[in-house]
Amino acid sequence: MPALYEELMGRVPVHHLESEWLIRSFVVEARVNGFYETAKRLLDLLTSLVGLVICGLLYPLLALVIAIDTGFPIIYSQVRSGKGGRPYRIHKFRTMIQDAEKDGKARMASESDDRVTRVGHFLRRSHLDELPQFWNVLRGEMSMVGPRSERPEWVAHFEKQIPFYRARLLVKPGITGWAQVNYGYVATVEETTIKLEYDLYYIKHRDLLMDFTILLRTVGQMIGFRGR
Repeated sequence: MPALYEELMGRVPVHHLESEWLIRSFVVEARVNGFYETAKRLLDLLTSLVGLVICGLLYPLLALVIAIDTGFPIIYSQVRSGKGGRPYRIHKFRTMIQDAEKDGKARMASESDDRVTRVGHFLRRSHLDELPQFWNVLRGEMSMVGPRSERPEWVAHFEKQIPFYRARLLVKPGITGWAQVNYGYVATVEETTIKLEYDLYYIKHRDLLMDFTILLRTVGQMIGFRGR
């Protein structure tokens, strides 16, 4: 059943996997080789350089509209968990109000989040808020394609409730990914589980063709303002 589910749904049923599935899928049956890893890094370097040029060109305009809408700061940064759980600092154009977590408690973003500003909605839909992350890709902290980066406190929270959750840290987080192009915002443990199923499917099946497919679908979302 898990194999059929995986083939039909494009995701892995985490609640129906045997304990040795992780080793069997990511070690014994691994499709990733040195050529893929090298080609993926070269793709990351090329696209991050192009992305940083675009970010530099658009920065004055985006900074102006953000400042007019809700003031400063223009860029916000936040600690996220990278490959192997290694912490790093992510950078994005600010899409939420200042002090969005003034009580100090982490809150998950939702599709109708009242903390998102007017300009922030546009930036999220067009994926333009992600442009500063090309710096993280250039530094090797992120990749163009991979599981969405998550905050360490949410990783610690979800790995206690969802089987195999920490397995998503086996690869670098990505600006876009299989889960991002197939599923929307998550607000519950059940929805987070579904998104993890897409992430694990990507980690198991990833190759250059799949990466290019995800990038093309992301461009389609940007053009259609369907960013998530």
